[in-house]
Amino acid sequence: NMGLHHAFNRTFKDAMIKFAALCGNDEHYQNGFDAHGLPVELRVETELGINSKKEIESYGIDKFVEKCMQTVEKYSASQTESSIRLGQWMNWDDSYYTNSDNNITSIWYFLKKCDEKGLIANSHRIMRWCTRCGTSLSDHEMSDDDAYKQDTCTAIFFKCPIKNSNNDMLVWTTTPWTLCANVAIAVNLEFDYNIVKVKSSDRNLIVCADRMSVLKDDVIEVIKTIKGSELVGLSYETCFPELPEQQFEHKIVAWDEVSADEGTGAVHIAPGCGDADFELGKKIGLPSICPIDEAGVYYNNFGVLAGKNANTDELRDFVLDLINERNKTYYTHKYTHNYPHCWRCKHPLLFRLVDQWVIKMDELRPSLIQEIDKVEFQPDFMKKRMLDWLNNMGDWAISRSRYYGVPLPIY
Repeated sequence: NMGLHHAFNRTFKDAMIKFAALCGNDEHYQNGFDAHGLPVELRVETELGINSKKEIESYGIDKFVEKCMQTVEKYSASQTESSIRLGQWMNWDDSYYTNSDNNITSIWYFLKKCDEKGLIANSHRIMRWCTRCGTSLSDHEMSDDDAYKQDTCTAIFFKCPIKNSNNDMLVWTTTPWTLCANVAIAVNLEFDYNIVKVKSSDRNLIVCADRMSVLKDDVIEVIKTIKGSELVGLSYETCFPELPEQQFEHKIVAWDEVSADEGTGAVHIAPGCGDADFELGKKIGLPSICPIDEAGVYYNNFGVLAGKNANTDELRDFVLDLINERNKTYYTHKYTHNYPHCWRCKHPLLFRLVDQWVIKMDELRPSLIQEIDKVEFQPDFMKKRMLDWLNNMGDWAISRSRYYGVPLPIY
C-alpha cells in the first residue's frame, strides 16, 4: 500500500482535477511515476544488503539496475491499485514513467537545447556531498527544512605559530577533518587584534579584541593591540606541515566576511572543503586541496590520515589527538549548530571539491523571474517564496555519479 503522505497528496490533486472538470475544463488524466533516482537505489540496496557504491559494482551494475526497474514496477502497481481504491480519475493504462525511453529522450532534447544556448558547463566547485550515497546534493535538494538538523560536535581552538616571532595565531573550527587542507588564515582588516601574554604558554596568543572572552582566565596582560591589516602577509606554520599537499608558504590573508560573532576573529581557510572558502580562494589565488574521495576516505598522500573515513566521530577524535600531540591545541568544547544531512539516508554531509555538469542559472534567471509574473499564485505568499528561490538558486547540478538515473548524453 502507498504511504499516508502519498495518499494525502494524490487525494488533494485529484480534488483539484475534479473541481476543474466540473467547471467545464478539459483535463489531461495521465498519472505519473518518478521512477528514477537515489530513493529507488537505496530501496534496492536495503533489499540486497548492499551499503556502498563499491558493493554495487561488485554485485554488477547491470543486475542492480534491473533490480531497480523491478522495484519501480512493483511499487507503481501497488500505488495504482491504492489510487483506484481512493476513486481517483486517471487513465490508469497510460501512466508515464520517468525511466521510459520517451522521457529520457525528452530530457536529452532539453539538454541539447541548453547546450546550443551555451548553458551546459563543467563546473569545478564545492558541493554538499553524501559519503554514504557517494553523490552530491543540489541547492534545490537542500532547500527543504528537513535538510538541516541540530548536531552537537567537538569544536577546537588551535594555535598556529607565526614564523620568526613568539606569537601564535588563535584559530577556531568546528570541522577538524579539514585542517589537513588548510591553506591560509583569514582576518578582517578593520578589526583590532590583541597580542596577549597568557598563563598556559611561553608564547603569546593573537586574538580579536572583541573575542577576548575565549581566553577565559588565561590572560596575564595585553602586550599590544594592532589592526588586522598588520597581520596580513605574515607566514605561519599550518597544522599538518609534513603533508606533500602542504609544501607551500601559508600566509594570513584579508577577508571582509570574517566576523566577531564567534570564534577568534581568525578563520581557518580550506578552499577544497567549503564553499565560502572556495570563492575566497578563487578571488585571491589560493590553492584548493581536496583531501577525500567520494566515500569520504582520505587519499593516500595524506600521511597518517590516509585510508581513514573523514565522516566519523572516530576520525574527529583522532585529528584532535594529533593536534594536541603537536602542542597546537588551546582547548576543545562542545558546539551545537544546524548541520546539513542527506535527505535520503540521513547521514551528515561533507563539503567536497568536485567536477559537476551544471546548467548555468545566471543566464536563465532573468527570464524565469519574468515568467512567474504571468502565474497566479494561491496563496499569494507562495510567489515570494518562488522568487526568493530563483534569486538565490546556484547553478543547477545535473550529474550525480550514480547508476540508476537519466544517463547524461555528454561526450
